[in-house]
Amino acid sequence: MRTMSIDVIRIPTKGPGDVSGLMELIAARKIAPSSILAVLGKTEGNGGVNDFTREYAVTALCEALSPHLGLAARAVEGKIAFVMSGGTEGVLSPHLTVFARSSAEGRGGDGQDKRLSIGIAQTRDFLPEEIGRQVQIEETVKAVHQAMGDAGIDDPRDVHFVQIKCPLLTIERIEAALTRGTKTVTASAYTSMGYSRGASALGVAKALGEVDGDVDESQLLKNWDLFSSVASSSAGIELMHNVVIAMGNSRLSRSPFVIGHAVMRDSIDLSAVIAALKSVGLGFADARASDRLVNIFAKAEASPDGCVRGFRHTMLDDSDVGATRHARAAVGGLIGGLSGTGAVYVSGGAEHQGPPGGGPVAVIARA
Repeated sequence: MRTMSIDVIRIPTKGPGDVSGLMELIAARKIAPSSILAVLGKTEGNGGVNDFTREYAVTALCEALSPHLGLAARAVEGKIAFVMSGGTEGVLSPHLTVFARSSAEGRGGDGQDKRLSIGIAQTRDFLPEEIGRQVQIEETVKAVHQAMGDAGIDDPRDVHFVQIKCPLLTIERIEAALTRGTKTVTASAYTSMGYSRGASALGVAKALGEVDGDVDESQLLKNWDLFSSVASSSAGIELMHNVVIAMGNSRLSRSPFVIGHAVMRDSIDLSAVIAALKSVGLGFADARASDRLVNIFAKAEASPDGCVRGFRHTMLDDSDVGATRHARAAVGGLIGGLSGTGAVYVSGGAEHQGPPGGGPVAVIARA
């Protein structure tokens, strides 16, 4: 059985097009460009349909890495999984998390401790009318299984976070479907983000056996009892397929890192964040003072019933600031306070990603 080593580095950025930190690490030979498998980023856009900071960041990274990989810039996305999440409200700080994978000596086996491993996969491109439909759910199931295989993870219980970048609808895409005599799941570009995120999350839940029986598109954004405890979906205008990054622990990995997770029941669920830290052997004091903590990844959502633990909130009624932006700021502040930094990955819009109003929270730390 092949063994691998996974390295994880968090890099602050000065803007969505800033690749200087990554280039400095490459120049210092601390990262081999050929080993980069995935890059997750937080950019300072609005996180909405017209958030072009995500595409700008990916373009800048592809252009910078192109000469190092001997590939055309457009071909870099076929080698590296890029997921950019827009929105750094409140204390959230723009940054990149770079995952590098290389081969390692030794053989995997039952006697080995499980360490961090990641794998990547992509679905085929979707037609506009397939976004938020059964096709997206089923194709995501396939891609999750492929990513698990790529990571050397065969037990779904060892998967602790599945990050997906998924497409959304635009007016042009909706009109293109209409000209073919088909109808999209919604005529609203903004609403399509929720459908795409939700379908992707249900695909993860089905792939990992987190839901019983068949998952039907008719349950999407309706049956909130169906959710994944490890899925994180982020919709963007910059692609028409799903990019899947599966993170977990594997006996095939010789990484110095481990990953664990918990599930936040609402946006102020401090105990869940502490539980996620404990799952990788970190206490509250360790998270703030130790260099063992690498990053925390979480989903944020405004409680759909308009209340948090019996008290009314106004996130869903705010005509000036979208609910997902409120939620990112709230959860970002909570996690930032615990970890001692705003450079944490908090993504908004948690449809079927954790229970209503909550979401998964995962922690990567040095073992």
